[in-house]
Amino acid sequence: MDFDKILVKCGDAGRYQCLMLLLLGYIAFTSTVHYYSQNIIGFVPQHWCYHEQLANRSHDQIAAIYAGFGKAASCTRLEKIDFLDEGYNVTVSSQRCDRWIYKYDYGFRSMNVELNWVCDDAYKARIGQSLFFLGSLVGTFSFGMLGDKVGRVRAVILANQCGFVGDFLTTYATNLAQFSAFRCISGLAATANYYLMFILVLEYLAPKLRNLAISGTLGFCFCLGGLVAPWLSVLAGNWRIYLTFSALLQLVVALFYFVVQESAQWLITRNNVEGAIARLKHIAHFNGRQVPAADFEAFRQHCIAKQKLENHQQKASLFALLRTPHLRKTALVVIFIFMLTALGFNTISRNVEGLGLSPFVVFSLFAVVVPPSGILQGLMQSRLGRKATSFLALLCTSLLSCALGVALSNEGAQHNATLLLAFALPTRLGISMCYTLTSQYTSELLPTCVRSRGMATAHLAAAAASFTSPYLIHLGSMMAAGPPLILTAVLLTAAGCTLMLPETNNRQLPITLEDGESFGKGESLCSFDCWRRRGNDDDVLKQPTEELKLNALNGVRGNAEAAETEPEV
Repeated sequence: MDFDKILVKCGDAGRYQCLMLLLLGYIAFTSTVHYYSQNIIGFVPQHWCYHEQLANRSHDQIAAIYAGFGKAASCTRLEKIDFLDEGYNVTVSSQRCDRWIYKYDYGFRSMNVELNWVCDDAYKARIGQSLFFLGSLVGTFSFGMLGDKVGRVRAVILANQCGFVGDFLTTYATNLAQFSAFRCISGLAATANYYLMFILVLEYLAPKLRNLAISGTLGFCFCLGGLVAPWLSVLAGNWRIYLTFSALLQLVVALFYFVVQESAQWLITRNNVEGAIARLKHIAHFNGRQVPAADFEAFRQHCIAKQKLENHQQKASLFALLRTPHLRKTALVVIFIFMLTALGFNTISRNVEGLGLSPFVVFSLFAVVVPPSGILQGLMQSRLGRKATSFLALLCTSLLSCALGVALSNEGAQHNATLLLAFALPTRLGISMCYTLTSQYTSELLPTCVRSRGMATAHLAAAAASFTSPYLIHLGSMMAAGPPLILTAVLLTAAGCTLMLPETNNRQLPITLEDGESFGKGESLCSFDCWRRRGNDDDVLKQPTEELKLNALNGVRGNAEAAETEPEV
């Protein structure tokens, strides 16, 4: 009676699973609002240097007066303005701007506006945003370790409370030091507030529902969060009020402690089998199921046997992985690709200014393309396999980013919102595919015995690479074509590196380090799943179930123990 069988008896597609999916959706929604708050509070509307003679002028008149200064209009101070019948005669001042006139977008007052972090002080917001990713790096590692120590539920709650504290304290920030420190605290929850809850839902959900139910829930809620975040800020009207809303959404997660059951599988790894059985009994009661006591006893005996398998797998470590030449190369390559893809994802998804439309509108349009990216990814993976889909997604996204960069390098095209969105929206769709694909590809290529630790390492590397994302976006304010052209090179490099990886589609995934060392050896750069003959049994393998692996190991050990000990009377 393994975990999957006892879960079926307790209910793996009942009311409790529906509740968990709803709570996962709420986490996805709040984490999206939390993540994009970093961008929204730093929106910089159109602005001009203040002058007394412009105080009562309309924004169109002010724009016409500054039209001849181009991009420097926002930071050019005027000494005197002579209004003539034919136009304007202005005298430029040698002093720096210390006050500005802002054209508020939908009436929203951002942090940059309130603190006047524009022109020479525009870098301050970028420093705070980079500290957000530094906090994400620390939080990913800390809460991942904490989840193994105190449990998944407590780690999820603590991560979200860090987001609450960071967002709430940020509303009181008045200088760069305070803002950077508070954004670092908020960043602790940037990744951990989501993936630990994802693991909990994955463990308690029927395998046949995992792809459809989880993908559908996450796609809808990520899209909903991306749509709500910008317009919630418009409704709030002020960045401090918006951050307060974002903080309160995360505070609600503390109530999960009373409704979410701790991971039964984690409890088993902590030698708390009785605690795991208690959680399963609660789920059975919630789902209206009656499970015989004999089944729980059989599950208890299975857990004791499974502990042998766990002890065997715990001997493997990341340091042991580094001593395997082929597997080491594969792991380093896939983590490097994940770093580049994460940098591209964080830059493209957050770079919503300079496209000819309000950033609030662009945010909403970017959110709409998220669900189609998941559908397209699933269709391509089933037909082409992981490797070919990842390569094509990265290659096409890099070309689209290049096209967007070329368009932004043209002064005339910079004011053509339709043309820019024609490249920007497919680029956003493509990078969403790339990020999801790379995350899945990474988890499949790392052997089971080091998969969780390897994924934590990959996320740490991704967070470190994303540290440069705010500065890359800031480069766009000085050279609009800079970010997309740099990302073109980044994504092309990732696409080329993908060819060095083995195919995983329709193959038995590596379990031990020995499996990982031999997995994909001898494959060529163009060894794609869609080019293999489907009828070849040597190529198309089925993934063995956990029960078969456990029985095989127990059988070998049981025979060895029987040979060394005499049977009891």
